[in-house]
Parts: sequence; C-alpha cells; structure tokens
Amino acid sequence: MTFTENELKSWFTEKWQDSGAAISLQITQLVHAEQSPFQYIEIFDTAHFGRLLTLDGLVMVTGRDNFIYHEMLSHPALFFHPAPRDVLIIGGGDCGTLREVLKHHSVNRVVQVELDERVTRVCEQFFPELCVSNHDSRAEFIFTDGLRWVAAAPAASFDLIIVDGTDPIGQAAGLFSTEFYRNCHALLRTGGIISAQSESPLFHADLIVAIHGSLRKAGFNQTKTLHFPQCTYPSGWWSATLATRDGEFLPPRPLPGDLITHYYDDAIHSGAFSLPRFLRERLSTFTWKG
Repeated sequence: MTFTENELKSWFTEKWQDSGAAISLQITQLVHAEQSPFQYIEIFDTAHFGRLLTLDGLVMVTGRDNFIYHEMLSHPALFFHPAPRDVLIIGGGDCGTLREVLKHHSVNRVVQVELDERVTRVCEQFFPELCVSNHDSRAEFIFTDGLRWVAAAPAASFDLIIVDGTDPIGQAAGLFSTEFYRNCHALLRTGGIISAQSESPLFHADLIVAIHGSLRKAGFNQTKTLHFPQCTYPSGWWSATLATRDGEFLPPRPLPGDLITHYYDDAIHSGAFSLPRFLRERLSTFTWKG
C-alpha cells in the first residue's frame, strides 16, 4: 500500500532507529508548538488516541493510553509502602503521576521537581484531565534540575521517590546513574521505596539489568521490575523498576474501595511482577524473588 504526500503529512511517526521499528499515529491537527528553553514541545489532536504530547519529536503522552503508565509507575510502590506520607516525583511534567499519587489519603505532601516548567503549563492547558490535582494543597512544584536538587536536598525527607523521566538521552541519562540512585537512597527514610520508569523489556533488557546493578551499588536492598503494555512507547511494552532502601518488599496493602483506577488493581499488581523467562534469567544475579 502506498500513501500520497498529503496522506503522509496526516501521520505523526516516531522512528525507533536502534530497533528498526517505528510507530505512526494519525493526526487531525497541530494544536500547539513551541521551543522551550530545553526542548521542542508539540501538541496534536489524533484520530484515535486523543491528544498527543511530543517532546523533541518523541511520544510522551496520549489521551488514550497514558493512564496505564501513570498508574503502574505510582500505585505498586505506594501500596508496597505501609504508610507513604511524603512523596518526591522527579520529572513528571505532564502531571499524570502526580494525579495518581494524590489519590492516596495517607499522602501529606508531594514535591514534583521538573526541569521544564513549560511542559507543565502546556499540559495544564491542553491535558486538563492530567492536571486535575495540580492545585491540591499537598502538591508543591519546583522547576529546576532534578539531579542537582536531589543531590542537595536534606537526608531522610521522603518515604517514596518516583522517577518519571524520559529516555536515557542527554541530561536525562543522569537519572539512570549510580550517583543519582545513591542520592535518592540518602533522601529516603527507613522503609523507603524508589520507583523508576525503566524502558522496554524487549528492546532495553540490558538497561534494565544495569538499573538493578546501579540500584544495588547505590545501597538499595532489594530490586524488582514490573511490566505493562504501553502501545505508544517503543515495542508497545514498558516497565518500571522498584527498590527498597532497606529490608525487603512487604506484602502490598489491599486497594481501598474508593480508589479509582482504570488498569491497576490487586490482580494486576501480582501479575505485573511475573516476568517472562528471558528477563528472569537476565536478572537472576540479583536474587530475583518475584
């Protein structure tokens, strides 16, 4: 099947060069475009995936499937912790992860440290459903370099750290380093947990293994990876890697009846940590217990 030049212009395509694959989404209009001090931000309307946010030409969020990513990055770690009160989000400029964290009544404070304020302001305008909790009195926004902020923040300030960053390219590569994880370890209180997006199990297994190693070198005691479908991210299959500051993961608390989710629940929590054999074997060095 061939496409005319006009038909090709009606599709947004992200090429995954290292994997020899790509994704295309049919767009109906360009809604917004700007060059921030850090990156090129575009918002599109799509034919089937709602609004689309891209940064430097890479898919970040769509209205159709973002809930899976945001729920799986936040709720498993929150329910592993017996009483999360103070939560730090590194990145998370679209504010979907913040929305999920603030669904938990035990949370007293969420500090979100995002480099690019323009991403948050654009999302407040074009993705209001992601930003419904931005004016919650428990939310605090700090727009600065997360790496530097974590390095300078007071020790033992948080119960949970969520790293909602982009791919390990450029400055964001520092969010995958042993030094960064060591600084996160210092920020966590006893019983603290970190949850970090860790790319595709199919395309980036080497990176996931490296993340486990870096977390252990940084002093974290136990590490686990969970996986979930994410059709607009490379390979359509994504992951988050969690680690405990000390001790082991406790059994997760049951979900309260008033928690509204669309993907995550008790059964998904259990199943998400059941990894395919190839990844279990790659992670066997880390005494996998999932």
